[in-house]
Amino acid sequence: MIHRTLVRALVTSAALAVSVLLAGCDTDQVSLATNAKANQPVPPKLVAAMLEKDMDMQSPILVRLFKQEAELEVWKQDRSGRMALLKTYPICRWSGDLGPKVREGDRQAPEGFYSINPSQMNPQSAYYLSFNTGYPNAFDKALGRTGSELMVHGDCSSRGCYAMTDEQIAEIYSLGRESFFGGQRAFQFQAYPFRMTPVNMARHRNNPNMPFWKMIKEGYDHFEVTKQEPKVDFCEKKYVFDAVKDPNATRDPVFNASAKCPAYVIPDEIASAVREREQQDAAETAKLIAKGTPVARLNTGIDGGMNAVFASKIPEGNTGLSEGGDSQSLQSMSLARAPGTIPGTVNPPRPKLEAQPEEPVVATTASATPTRVATAAPAGQSEGFFSSFARKVGIGGTADATPASAAPAPAKPKLAEAKPQSVVRVAPKPATKQAAKPALKPSVTDTATSAPAAPAAATGTQLAGSSPVVQSNSFDTRFSAMK
Repeated sequence: MIHRTLVRALVTSAALAVSVLLAGCDTDQVSLATNAKANQPVPPKLVAAMLEKDMDMQSPILVRLFKQEAELEVWKQDRSGRMALLKTYPICRWSGDLGPKVREGDRQAPEGFYSINPSQMNPQSAYYLSFNTGYPNAFDKALGRTGSELMVHGDCSSRGCYAMTDEQIAEIYSLGRESFFGGQRAFQFQAYPFRMTPVNMARHRNNPNMPFWKMIKEGYDHFEVTKQEPKVDFCEKKYVFDAVKDPNATRDPVFNASAKCPAYVIPDEIASAVREREQQDAAETAKLIAKGTPVARLNTGIDGGMNAVFASKIPEGNTGLSEGGDSQSLQSMSLARAPGTIPGTVNPPRPKLEAQPEEPVVATTASATPTRVATAAPAGQSEGFFSSFARKVGIGGTADATPASAAPAPAKPKLAEAKPQSVVRVAPKPATKQAAKPALKPSVTDTATSAPAAPAAATGTQLAGSSPVVQSNSFDTRFSAMK
C-alpha cells in the first residue's frame, strides 16, 4: 500500500508542478516529482488508526484549529459518510491575539472558514512543508481586510501563521495529499479563537470580536450536529452555512459577499438541530454569566501562544494566550514527549513592545536588553557591562546589536512565510560552520520510544531568520545546554 501511494505521489506531484509554487515560501527548485518531503507516505501508526476508525486512506478530510487551546484537529470521513476525528495535533506556535486578521502586517493569524485546494499545498516551503490558508476569503475582502501568504507550516516559528513542527506538518500534508488523490477537490479549514463552548463564550462575552465569533459559531454548530463539512457562502458581509435553493425559486441562489442575500433556505433537519444546540448553549452561557464567571482579560500584550507541551521544552517558555499559562505547571509537562523537534531558534510568546518616542540612547539603563533585529518582541539576553559601556560611548557595535529603544519605533513585521525575526538564543557557543538542515524528519507517531540523539558538538551564532544550526531529534538534546 505504501509503495503504491508513493508512486501515485510522484506522478501527481509532477502534474501539479506549475500550480503549487507559492511566493514567500519557495527556497529551492527541487522538482516536485522527486521531492521526498512532500511524498512521504502516511505513517504506519496513522494508517492503523484509520483502519480502526473504519476510514479509507483517500477519503475526504477537514481541519479545525483552535488558538486558545493551541490545537489542530484533522477529521476524516469514515465509511458511513460522516466525519470522525482522526488525530489532534498540539500547535507549536501561533501569533497575534484572539480575533480575526484585519490588515497586512498586524501579525494576526486568520480566523474563519477557508478552502484548501491542491494549488495551495506548497512542497517547496522554506518552513519544511506548508499549505496556504486562502486568506483573505470573500468575506474578508468584502470588509476590506488585507494580508497574504498566511500559512500552516513547520519550523515552529510564526509571524501571522500557524506553525507546527516539521514532523507534524509532514503528517498533515500527507493526509491532505491523499485526500486529493481520492478525488477531494478541496478540504475545509476552520480556524477559531477557542472551542465554541458555553464556558468560553461566557468568559469572552465582553470581547469586541464577539459578534464575529457568534457568526462563525453557527458554522461550528452546523458541523457539530451533522458531522459533515458545512457548505459556506457569503452575502451582506456575513457567513451563510448550508444554504440551498428556495422551493419557490427557479434557479440556485447566487451569493455575493458584498451584495444582498438571495432567496435561500436551510434544510429543516439541519436548521432544527442547529437551533436546538444554539438554544442550549445560550441558556448554559447565561447561567455561567449569572454565576459570575470571570471575564477573560483583554489586551494582555502577549503575542500569540503555544501549546504547553512545547512551552515546557523552551527555557523560560510560556504558553502566552493559549490555555494553561501560569495556572498550568510546565514542569509537569516537561516529562511528556514532544511531538517533533524544534529549531535552534524560536519565537515563543513574549509581551509586545509599544512604539517609543525618539530619545537619546543614554536614556537606557546599564542593563538594557539588546535585540538582533528591530521587531515587536524583546530579546532574551542581557548584554555585558563592557558591551553596554562601549555601545553608549559609540565604540564598536553592529547594526544587528542596536537596542530596540534606540529606534524611533519597532519595524513593521514582515508577513506570511518570511522567516520570523524575533528569536530566542538557545545555547550560544563559539561560531562554527552552519550545518545543513536534513531533508526529512522522522514521523511524529513513530518516535514515541526512540532514544534521544546526542546533541551537536557546537552551535553557530545565528542571525535572526536563518536556518537552525543545531540539528537534533528531541527537545531535550536541543536544549540540554540550558539545563
